[in-house]
This record gives sequence, structure tokens and C-alpha cells, in this order.
Amino acid sequence: MEPELLRTLLMNVASTSRLAVELFLMLQSDSEESSDDEIDSADAPDTKLLVAVTDVLSTVERRLWARETSTEWWDHIVMQVWDDDQWLQNFRMRKATFMGLCAELAPTLQRKDTRLRAALSVEKRVAIAVWKLATPDSYRSVANQFGVGKSTVGIVVMQVCRAINRILFRRTVTLGNVQDIVDGFAQMGFPNCGGAIDGTHIPILAPPHLASEYINRKGYFSMVLQALVDHRGRFTDIYTGWPGKVHDARIFRNSGLFRKLQAGTFFPDRKITVGDVEMPIVILGDPAYPLMPWLMKLYTGKLDRSKDRFNYRLSRCRMTVECAFGRLKGRWRSLYGKLHVLESSIPAIITACCILHNICEGKGETFSDEWASEVQRLEAEFAQPESRANREAQHSASRIRDALKEHFEAESQQ
Repeated sequence: MEPELLRTLLMNVASTSRLAVELFLMLQSDSEESSDDEIDSADAPDTKLLVAVTDVLSTVERRLWARETSTEWWDHIVMQVWDDDQWLQNFRMRKATFMGLCAELAPTLQRKDTRLRAALSVEKRVAIAVWKLATPDSYRSVANQFGVGKSTVGIVVMQVCRAINRILFRRTVTLGNVQDIVDGFAQMGFPNCGGAIDGTHIPILAPPHLASEYINRKGYFSMVLQALVDHRGRFTDIYTGWPGKVHDARIFRNSGLFRKLQAGTFFPDRKITVGDVEMPIVILGDPAYPLMPWLMKLYTGKLDRSKDRFNYRLSRCRMTVECAFGRLKGRWRSLYGKLHVLESSIPAIITACCILHNICEGKGETFSDEWASEVQRLEAEFAQPESRANREAQHSASRIRDALKEHFEAESQQ
């Protein structure tokens, strides 16, 4: 290899490292002065030079390769000084819950050190992602906070979200004990109920393709999250990724939840008798959903006292899903930040936030009144569009609803 070619290659690779260039020139000079009979091969000088330069470039101080950043805040303040209140305020969970999450994700997120730099710890990776999800902070702001590069934040957020989904989804977003759910809704006033369903719009940036499909009835770009929740506001089924323009009923009919409910495989086969009608375990929806034997919704149009009473009881139980969405967005404020990722990556982030919501709810993590106030303010900016009412109703479903109406009316007379 010609010395001039070697010099050009090295200058391209190590243009920011004066030390590497000087070492190269020194080694080249030494090799030219050495005796030919001391070298066994004509290629040996080139090999010697390349090995020496590689060693230097691999061991040179990190400042030659990347901007020096500080990790003092994370290593010594957050990890060693912060109490549970500070963890809760900034990470939406106490330190013990956070460390448990890290332990679950460690097999997937662990990375090895290289000769160029030390790998980020699992704890720091998870912290970067959770901080980004919990705040409206920009990627640059999060990068400065944790002493990493801006691009690193984007990469880490997606790595952690995908790890959360892959490892924790099936055992976190699950139906659980059906009898507990049914008993919980019964205490709230609705018998044989297995959940409340609704959709919510997550604001996004305008996608580069088919952007008009993502404009909802309120005029902003969004992606829809459909969720079924239990009596405690935990997500038991989620489905996301559809553009904001699509009607809730269409999304529902394309979901795995609809197919399972239609086939009778989502809930156990537990029927009760109301009046002279058999009623399976049902879910509760708003007028956008079809009236089905296993899906009850409000009466619309002209209402009498008994229909009003039915609507009141159903609405009281449906509040669980609306509250769940409020708590989801109150904890993970990035869902109001018009997510700065490709639309193909947004479902992974939304899903991860739902999983983290369930973890926090399951661990009894406090939800601050301050977060609730912020949700109300943000909801005013990104108001939820009202879906058109769906008038579809099966005859058997109408009979069940009417029987429930009469049952509630009779209860009120006792």
C-alpha cells in the first residue's frame, strides 16, 4: 500500500484526532529508516502501521470521538439522593417499582462495553425512556439531562418501548380474575359486566403519506387507541394504530376483541337471567358502538324515567374507561406532545404507555391531582372528537337492554 494512500485514509478516519495523525507520521518515518533485512515480508510495514493506528484509535480518550457530557446528575443525585416523592413526580413511579421494571427488562436491554465507550446501564436506558414518556421535554432536553447524545435518546426510547411490549404485554394487559371484575361493576350498579370500552385520540404530527386519513373530526392529526378496562381502570385489552379519521365502530369490528366477543371466547360462559331473558357477560360502550347481546350502550332519542335510570347506571360504570384514559395521559404526557416519531413507531409507544399504566395502577402508585389538572388543560387543546352514533342493534340485544331497564326500574321501587 502506498504511503500517500495510507495517509489519506487515516486523515479521513481520524480527522478529529491530531494525536492519531502524529503517531501515524512517526511510525511511517521509523519504518522508512528500518533495514530491509529486518523484515520478512514486503507487506509487514503496512500491517505494522495499520495495527498501531487501530490500537490508538480504539484506546484514544472518548473526548476525541464524542462531546464530553456529564452524568453526575443521574449517577449521584437521582440514584443516590432522590426520595420516593421525587421519583414519583419525575418518573411516575417509586424507585422500587422502577428497579423492578429494570430487572424485568435487563435480559433484553443489557449491552456490553466496547473499546470505544462504556455501554449505558439498563437503569439509565429505562430512565431515559420513562422520563421522555412522562414529560413533554424535547429529545435535546432529555439528552442534556442524562448526559447522552440527542440521537441516543430516540434510539433508547424505541428500544425500551419495544422491550416493554415484548416482555410485559401478555402478563400485564390481561383480563385477570373475571369474577372480581363482574363483582366490581355490580357494586357500581351494573350486573354481569366484564368491562367498559372506548376509544381516545392521541395527537401526532402530520404523517408524510396519507396525512388526510389522520385528521379527526376536531381537525388535528391523531391515532386512535381503543381500550377495554376493568372496574379499577386497568387496561384488559388494547388495540391501536388506526388513523384518527376512522370511526370507532369500524376500528372495533376489525379488532381481535370483537372477534373473541362474537365467538364467545373472551369471557367465560356465565349467563344470568334478567326478567325472562338470558344475559351473557357484557361490556359497556357509548353510542358509537353497535348494540350487541354482549355490548350494552345508552338509549338515545326520547327518554322516559326508566331509560334515564338505565343510562345513569351504564354511564356511571363507563366512567372507568374515561378515567383510565385521563390517568394514562396524565402520567405519560408525551401522548399529548404530538409524538416526534414515524407513524409506524407510534403504536409501540402507545402500547408501552398502557403497560406502564397497568404496572403503576397495580403497584398502587399515587396519581397526583396536579397531573389531573394538567390533563384537563391539555384536553381543552386536543378535544376528543365525538363519533357519530351507530344505530345498529340486534333484536336479542334490544331484549336484553329492555329487560335490564325494567329490572333497574323495579329495583328503584323497592
